[in-house]
Amino acid sequence: MKRREFLKKAGVGTLLAGGLMTASAPSHAAKRFNWKLVTTWPPNFPIFQEGVKRFAKDIRKMSKGRLKIQVFAGGELVPPMQTFDAVSQGSVEMGHGSAYYWAGKVPAAQFFTAVPFGLNAQGMNAWLYHGGGLELWQEVYERYNLTALPMGNTGVQMGGWFRKEINSLADLKGLKIRIPGLGGKVMAKAGANPVLLAGGEIYTALERGTIDATEWVGPYHDLRLGLYRAAKHYYYPGWHEPGPTLELSINKKAWDSLPKDLQLIVRTAAMASNLNMLSEFEARNLEALHTLQSKYKVQIKEFPADVLHQLRELTQITLREEAAKDAMFKKVYEAYRTFQESNEAWSAVSEAAYARALKS
Repeated sequence: MKRREFLKKAGVGTLLAGGLMTASAPSHAAKRFNWKLVTTWPPNFPIFQEGVKRFAKDIRKMSKGRLKIQVFAGGELVPPMQTFDAVSQGSVEMGHGSAYYWAGKVPAAQFFTAVPFGLNAQGMNAWLYHGGGLELWQEVYERYNLTALPMGNTGVQMGGWFRKEINSLADLKGLKIRIPGLGGKVMAKAGANPVLLAGGEIYTALERGTIDATEWVGPYHDLRLGLYRAAKHYYYPGWHEPGPTLELSINKKAWDSLPKDLQLIVRTAAMASNLNMLSEFEARNLEALHTLQSKYKVQIKEFPADVLHQLRELTQITLREEAAKDAMFKKVYEAYRTFQESNEAWSAVSEAAYARALKS
């Protein structure tokens, strides 16, 4: 009797132990995912494309190979400006670019990249991560079968490259300029002719005179793209993009198929990439700006104060007009504006106050 009772207990114990071992030990039979990620960037494009490749590599390591992401540059699998559609339709699982590229389809998406005279990188991160911005982003993208995460920021950009000097708002009239998003709409209201071009097309268009001016990113990328060879007037500040956020778009059905731990790995890797890209821009831009000035004799100029003032007024008009045309745009605009006002009030006694103190 005692022997039978012992064997029964031992059997139950063995089964329990076996179950615990199975639950705690890594399962080699765990489902694995092989995804494709397409970008809007040229192959080997510094910080952007390279950052996306690093993101994919990090996820593969953190997931122990359970989630493998193959990265394709713009044009390698999908044309640069078709990444949104490719991810939305499920042709690929992920995309990387800028949300304002899809303004024609999703007007409200522009808020998740940059707003002229709006939030800088620090403000954008605060709004997206802790001010309700990310939740609004998901709401905007829901009808397109997408979810999105912030994944990169350039910091305050330069104002752009111009073939001629800009001394007044009248100098913008008739100007063909590559500038996307809300900045492009403001330029149109100022009398310019904005066009949308992928990064790989900009230099040729400027060099051949197809466009008269272009904004791109900042000194580090502008130097590498060779824009100084096609235009000599380099303006600041980047009023149109004070803190442009890059996006990781994910097909919603694919996202929902991921186990929670892999979703957490993706979110964590995207957040790390968001910080890393911004930090690298801050580290590289000043050296590149010095090279442009000293080696290539580029003329660095500040936009005249009255031009900036008028562009800011046109921005407010543009935002109100766009809000009147699209209910979702209006909803996001009101939330963004409320947060920006609070952010500016805090900045007045923190960041802005410190900047003034440095000059005193």
